[in-house]
Amino acid sequence: QVQLVESGGGLVQAGGSLRLSCAASGRTISSYRMAWFRQAPGMERVFVSAIWSGLMTHYSDSVMGRFTISRDDAKNMAYLQMNSLKPEDTGVYYCAAGPHWTSTTSSQGYDNWGQGTQVTVSS
Repeated sequence: QVQLVESGGGLVQAGGSLRLSCAASGRTISSYRMAWFRQAPGMERVFVSAIWSGLMTHYSDSVMGRFTISRDDAKNMAYLQMNSLKPEDTGVYYCAAGPHWTSTTSSQGYDNWGQGTQVTVSS
């Protein structure tokens, strides 16, 4: 299976930007749909964004226009560029990989998960 490790999280002021990285190992991600999920304290893990191997993307309504998901299969990496950050973006961000035939926006559609990276947006 593919192992995923997130990095790039931290504390940022509202309106600022942050770039998250997801490094994959064990096997290539070229055949996987990659995604980012967020989990805030006391809340369920929610979908943020996904990107297919053909570079088609999908975003949750709350981040559309502010976040950009990307991938570099040659480097076995996925990214999430977060701009115009809001306090409600705060949470642990998880990188995930799943086959193309599963649900895109549900956590059940992904078999591989990273450990998460904390993002805190202050007002």
